[in-house]
Amino acid sequence: MPTREVAASFWRDWDHHLSDQQKQQFLTALRKFIEDLEAGGAFRRGLRVKTVEKTPGVYELTWAKDGRATFKFGRSVRPGQTHIRWRRIGTHEILDRP
Repeated sequence: MPTREVAASFWRDWDHHLSDQQKQQFLTALRKFIEDLEAGGAFRRGLRVKTVEKTPGVYELTWAKDGRATFKFGRSVRPGQTHIRWRRIGTHEILDRP
């Protein structure tokens, strides 16, 4: 199971900008994301995991038509486990300040 940390900016976005339906959509995509990490990190195409342009080291995960979450890979805190640092969540607009 990958380890994680969650930035305050992610929680602010979660609490103030997402509907309950959007939260459920993200959680569904998150389960798939974790499955893919545990299987070796080749992400399924539907998650559209890719780098954020002009922001080295930051990636985006698409969880809905206009739903994005940004993250970075962090230093492993448990040997052999991927560590994810969640940064932002919301619509495509978050990519202006990922």
